[in-house]
Amino acid sequence: MHEGVEREIPRPQDPDAQQTHYSGKKKNHTIKHALVVNSLCLVLFVSATVTGKTHDKKLADTHYSIPKGFTLWQDTGYQGYRPEGVTIQQPMKKPRGKELTAQQKQTNRIVSAFRVRIEHAIGSIKRYRILKDECRLRKNQFTHKIFLTCAALHNFRLRFHPFHYEVTYSALYKTKSTYSLMSSK
Repeated sequence: MHEGVEREIPRPQDPDAQQTHYSGKKKNHTIKHALVVNSLCLVLFVSATVTGKTHDKKLADTHYSIPKGFTLWQDTGYQGYRPEGVTIQQPMKKPRGKELTAQQKQTNRIVSAFRVRIEHAIGSIKRYRILKDECRLRKNQFTHKIFLTCAALHNFRLRFHPFHYEVTYSALYKTKSTYSLMSSK
């Protein structure tokens, strides 16, 4: 699973830096990281720090690649991101002016039940106040080092207190109708 994570920073003094760091989504000045997390919620990869204006798909295209043969669970923010040789599991967007069918809604629930793990991993990383609040320490890539340290602490904590989920990867493919819906994408 992969996801972009935004964090607030104080408004930069330089007008050009203000424009590049302003995130219209958060209505604030932010920086962003991309996370790659496995099904056990362990953080496998943290990208370099980029400006908050950078789109998640562009971040995935330029900063990391997924090896062939893997299954990648992503949200609709990565619409169109399809690395070669990787199986993509993504919820279906509702067509403009139409509704999703009952089977499509069921498939979206299954994908969301599995993808919630990355949100739990992000929440666990952001439990540290230094990540939740604005960080004014900007020299020597300190904001990046803080995020890496908190991700490592999250992985360390999981060794002793792992998350427990009822929905497993194999359970998602038990019903034939669900399997045919997910493999047809």
